[in-house]
Amino acid sequence: MTIHSAEYTGSYPSELTCPKDNRREFAFIGRSNVGKSSLINLITGRRDLALTSGKPGKTQTINFFLINKDWYLVDLPGYGYARTSQTNRRKWEIMIQGYLSRRANLVCTFVLLDSNIPPQNIDIEFINWLGEKGLPFVIVYTKTDRLTDAQREQNITRLREALLEHWNVLPQEFVTSAAKHLGGGAILDFIESIPEEV
Repeated sequence: MTIHSAEYTGSYPSELTCPKDNRREFAFIGRSNVGKSSLINLITGRRDLALTSGKPGKTQTINFFLINKDWYLVDLPGYGYARTSQTNRRKWEIMIQGYLSRRANLVCTFVLLDSNIPPQNIDIEFINWLGEKGLPFVIVYTKTDRLTDAQREQNITRLREALLEHWNVLPQEFVTSAAKHLGGGAILDFIESIPEEV
């Protein structure tokens, strides 16, 4: 898939206020500071479509980007650490779960995992929640440029093993690096391969 246009269309506090058209939606989510904005910019070929920040918790709403005037890329708030109140974190959790579990136009969720760190319970719990709800998702390993090939494979193997303690089979996986422009094309090819009627 070639990206001809990518435009920010709005930020929404709940799934009820999201766009009312019937375009398909593909959501991106991960722990705070997992490299989500950098990945979105890589996928769309835009340097600053999604604002990157060294401060976790920057995304606080459901952000929609219209791609090729055909489908939406949806940037969800990160879960986990963020310098905000417990009340705000709970509000984000309700917003994220409401969107993921009730949004009819959502086709697939891309769950981002940091390949530089050991498996995190919060990631495992979130992925298990998606499974319990029967929600389709794939896994995206980020920041792989910071590791040697051997280190990357070792870390990804650990992440897989942690997930396989709960799953019999894992979904499709993508290995990415925004710094090395790796993996964006594969994600777009995957999106393009999904029939439009889904």
